[in-house]
Amino acid sequence: MKFAICNETFQDRSFEQQCETAAKLGYTGLEVAPFTIAPDNDVTRLDPSVAEDLLKTAQKHGLEIIGLHWLLAKTDHLNGGRGFHLTSPDDQLRSATLDYTKKLADLCHTLKGSIMVWGSPQQRSLEDEWSIEDSTQRAADLLRAAAEYCAPLGIKIAMEPLGSPETNFLTSARETIELLEKVNHPNCQLHLDVKAMSYELDHLDSPTRAQIDTNMGAIIRASKDHLVHFHANDPNLLGPGMGEIDHTASAKALHEIDYQGWVSVEVFRYDPSPDEIASQSMTYLRQVYR
Repeated sequence: MKFAICNETFQDRSFEQQCETAAKLGYTGLEVAPFTIAPDNDVTRLDPSVAEDLLKTAQKHGLEIIGLHWLLAKTDHLNGGRGFHLTSPDDQLRSATLDYTKKLADLCHTLKGSIMVWGSPQQRSLEDEWSIEDSTQRAADLLRAAAEYCAPLGIKIAMEPLGSPETNFLTSARETIELLEKVNHPNCQLHLDVKAMSYELDHLDSPTRAQIDTNMGAIIRASKDHLVHFHANDPNLLGPGMGEIDHTASAKALHEIDYQGWVSVEVFRYDPSPDEIASQSMTYLRQVYR
């Protein structure tokens, strides 16, 4: 398995320091959140020469920049203060979202990345009056156009199911695969995240930890034809092995389906310290995912 870590884990350190720490701890890939490198969180304001320098910095430390995630995070102030949205019935808003996605793809290409993880729950959730069928079609049309742009750049959009506490659209791998089938483009595929998968048994009355762990393995096996990227973390918002989730079933399933992509550490809490989180996560990845 190839192990990467998301750069925002290291908080306000310089990109050089982020790369130095990640490499020192044994990671060979770095996943980049655009808001950590773009002026005013706006990738259209990032000079390509700056992105080229970031790539050189990563390469100097023996790291591959594998792609981008948190694509639309902290962008609500952009597009005239309207932000961006995947499913909105507003044609102008979706058109602006597609244009911004293309800029993200250009950045990803400059960084020699090949994956763009599309999570962004706030920028895809449905309003009560929106039809699920119409919203899904709008999302599919936008993503197909984005995938067509990404294809010659060698980039795949990786759609991320997220738990019901975060969004009401694409809350399961099965629902996300149904959307991918509507998109029907090889450059739009599936991303799975351990934290998010842990919510897929929410319909059961108090599922056991063993049920949750086993179900995640089943989700991975059922998604084998679409899976292109994977995040290892825990519902407690820390890294793999730092909470209650046992990743053994997930790791076994990834090996069974001959998954060739990255296993990338993504966290949302940064205590006791970024270094400790990154170190403990790597130790666990080597023990369980190997």
